[in-house]
Amino acid sequence: MIIVLKPDCTEAQLKHVTDSIQEMGFRYEISKGQHRTLVGVIGDEDKLRNAPLKAIPGVEEVMGVLKPYKLASKEFRQQPSIFDLGHGVKIGGGHLILIAGPCAIEGAEILRDIAVKVKAAGANVLRGGAFKPRTSPYSFQGMGEDGLKLLREVGDELQMPIVTEVMDPRQVELVDKYTDMHQIGARNMQNFNLLSEVGQTRKPVLLKRGMSATVEDLLMSAEYILASGNQQVILCERGIRSFDKSTRNLLDLSIVPNLHGLSHLPVVVDPSHATGRPDLIPSMSLAGIAAGADGIHIEVHSCPEKAASDGPQALLPPQYAELVKQMRAIATLMGKTIDPLPA
Repeated sequence: MIIVLKPDCTEAQLKHVTDSIQEMGFRYEISKGQHRTLVGVIGDEDKLRNAPLKAIPGVEEVMGVLKPYKLASKEFRQQPSIFDLGHGVKIGGGHLILIAGPCAIEGAEILRDIAVKVKAAGANVLRGGAFKPRTSPYSFQGMGEDGLKLLREVGDELQMPIVTEVMDPRQVELVDKYTDMHQIGARNMQNFNLLSEVGQTRKPVLLKRGMSATVEDLLMSAEYILASGNQQVILCERGIRSFDKSTRNLLDLSIVPNLHGLSHLPVVVDPSHATGRPDLIPSMSLAGIAAGADGIHIEVHSCPEKAASDGPQALLPPQYAELVKQMRAIATLMGKTIDPLPA
């Protein structure tokens, strides 16, 4: 249910509304717009239909929400959400983020080398995996907390917000200690215990679409995080499973405007994991921005042939630098701003 408050609703009346909702056994989320304040009510739909919500002072209208993802829906918040990632970097509402870095954190020297180069190129968010979900248990599994420390150190040194993947509810507290943004990988998109756990943090969550997930599946997973209290969810298209073996996955760019029509949450495109091919990453990155994406997520490595993880799909720093020039041009045409401007 969505409660629309009267334009002249006072703070005391708003508090009375929220107190009444809690007394009825429901939860709520408040969305304050320029002209209206909305209160999203979360609970059993049958009970909500019979609750005397419209009788509460300050309430103008009570509307049912047909979509199962209430808090992620456009009905709950009409304007695009904007999240502050730190170091002057924002996403959503016209702000474009460029996430870049190695697939895995392999050591201080190589991480710093890559980070310096992507920062100079124009990236504004640094990525790197400390815990790596691999198909084979014998493959490199990441550096763990040592990797997190290195990522945090380099991010602070270069004044770049950092994002890293959290794989298990037991890792959330540790990762939250170091990162600026939690990443939920495709394999964990429907790990509901993990979603609920990161939902109790107050840092943005980059939620990647599962390999066989529908648009509604992705939004329902976002709803788990939102319903747990964390309102900063960023959706990520990273390709879905296909019958075609010429690319790693099938990049579904239609999901960008599709999600923007259904939800207020920002959308990021990851052409590295989607295509698995460096020759396709530039065109798919530009197409992602043209489709309206709020961010582009690209893997970059100084020596891909020696990378511990996913080297074949990484761009070299000079290739990334050239691509950023093109992405800036497309971003300007699309009315997007990349924060902060390079020094």
